[in-house]
Amino acid sequence: MAKVLEGPGMDLLEKWGMKVPNHVVVTSLEQLDHLATANKWMHDGRLVAKAHEAIGSRMKLGLVKVDLDLKGALAATREILGHKVGTMIISQVIISEMVPHEVEYYLAVKSTREGADILMANFGGIEVESRWSEIKRTTVEVGAAPSIEQLEKLAKDAGFTGDLIGKTAQFVKKLFECYEQEDGQYLEINPLSVTSGGELIALDMVTMLDADSRFRHPDWNFNFASEFGRPYTEDETAIMEIDSRIKGSVKFIEIPGGNIALLPAGGGASVYYADAIVAQGGKIANYAEYSGDPQDWAVEALTERVAALPGIEHIIVGGAIANFTNVKKTFAGIIAGFRNVRAKGKLKDVNIWVRRGGPFEKEGLEAMRALEQEGFKIHVYDRYTPLTDIVDYAIQGKAN
Repeated sequence: MAKVLEGPGMDLLEKWGMKVPNHVVVTSLEQLDHLATANKWMHDGRLVAKAHEAIGSRMKLGLVKVDLDLKGALAATREILGHKVGTMIISQVIISEMVPHEVEYYLAVKSTREGADILMANFGGIEVESRWSEIKRTTVEVGAAPSIEQLEKLAKDAGFTGDLIGKTAQFVKKLFECYEQEDGQYLEINPLSVTSGGELIALDMVTMLDADSRFRHPDWNFNFASEFGRPYTEDETAIMEIDSRIKGSVKFIEIPGGNIALLPAGGGASVYYADAIVAQGGKIANYAEYSGDPQDWAVEALTERVAALPGIEHIIVGGAIANFTNVKKTFAGIIAGFRNVRAKGKLKDVNIWVRRGGPFEKEGLEAMRALEQEGFKIHVYDRYTPLTDIVDYAIQGKAN
């Protein structure tokens, strides 16, 4: 599950026929000036400016400014951009039209083991959490779609009356279509409101999608929000892009300040090595994994990012015994990545610890050992060496 920021989340709603406020996302005052010349709505009505990042309590942090004219929106953008919250520096601001409204409602579609739950309430905004037990829901089984009759019943149960019953049912039908077709995990509109013309409009949006389905959506021109309270780095984004179009998987997250870099095979090995190193007082420099027999060029790209991390003294290339991942092939990608990074003047004083088993492990391990002849400080072990020993060697900086 990966979070999409408010702007592209609103764009997805609009794509599926739901009304949202006019909005733009900017990264500079110059960009806002340029967009203002092309968007009449920015001159005609009142505006809202908000930090466009994955952080909570934006209003309390002073990162939401309301009831602005264009000049005020420019001033708010100047104030918000570059603002530091913890380790995050605000790099984007969303400017949207301010929609006067008197009522607020709540809608959501949430993935469950059985299919999906549709949640609805005739109240919204800050009241939702304190009145969670009053929210009504209906379940849709995997592969099914809700009927209008089912949604109208839900709207009635939730307290909607008159023509709002039908309007809400139709709106939720579109929301569910968006959820299904865009590989949604969780879509929440809070608040949903009504315009002066009687149309339902989504005023705020939480969007969680299946990031691994990106290859099915060539029109996804947005980046996912980082789960770590900061924007993704350029290298993290590059590996995510590769991961979205290969048959296997490559993952990479930087953890500044560590001296032990990780290049494990599979998510289980990744968590094991990270936990084992931290438990023994070590500091990891990243999270990474390659799994599902990815192409060697993808592993090479991942290796280049891991091996180029600043301040590292050790790299653990570890894994258990693969079932179908070709050790020789994936090691070819790792070896190429090591050579590329070393050619740029790095890795000369970095110890590399290798432990792996699986198809073509003998050939792969021999190719790794051959790197010693090229000046790499490499230590290679087969399936008979416990994974715990590799962590001990890296922590102690020496092998038995």
